[in-house]
Amino acid sequence: MRTYQKQDQFQEMITKALDARFKQVSRRSMLRTSAIGGTGIVAATMFGGRVLAQDSTPEDEMEMGEESPFEGPVDVINYALTLEHIEATFYRDGLEMLGESAFTALGWQPSVFAKLQEIGAHEAAHVETLGPVVESLGGMPVEEATYEFPYTDAASFIDFANTLEDVGVSAYQGAAQYLIGEPELLTAALTIHGVEARHAAYLAILNGGNPFPEAVNPTLTPAEVLDIATPLIVG
Repeated sequence: MRTYQKQDQFQEMITKALDARFKQVSRRSMLRTSAIGGTGIVAATMFGGRVLAQDSTPEDEMEMGEESPFEGPVDVINYALTLEHIEATFYRDGLEMLGESAFTALGWQPSVFAKLQEIGAHEAAHVETLGPVVESLGGMPVEEATYEFPYTDAASFIDFANTLEDVGVSAYQGAAQYLIGEPELLTAALTIHGVEARHAAYLAILNGGNPFPEAVNPTLTPAEVLDIATPLIVG
């Protein structure tokens, strides 16, 4: 049996990440929290600067409630790019730090480490693809930030990778509606979404879980993803 010690300061965040897949959170309530609290910078990055002011009225919220949290397609793609930066950095730095021996020591075949490297290469390719798309739309691509991830060994790395990929799949689902009317961008986003889903299925198998636990995959709103991603971004 594989055992490992999770870092205490991330335990609550991981639980929230898993729970968020199955609960509904008010998007506008989360955006207000982001504007007031320490998540404002991340909210501005992921939502193109659109957050509710602290003194907004219920009428303002009602009026804005039907609006997209994004200014336009460029912000949707930058939102996806933000998530891809997180994933690409997670695999790049984590696999380099742990090394293949950390995984084979737990009984996994060397092919597992190779597959994880391949997943990391996919995430890096997504970053390299989305950045130029943002530029072609007249925007400025978000840059890689400084992140802190909740793993201490190969087992906890795999565990969190599974969570991260699950969140990514649900995040793409939640953002797809904001690309309606942009068929080329929507198709491009869905091609990435499909690969992320394959990543999630493979990692679920490694964790001894079900690669397809439901007939319909849970969807995360941008605000829910913000709530999950913010603790990972430390600079």
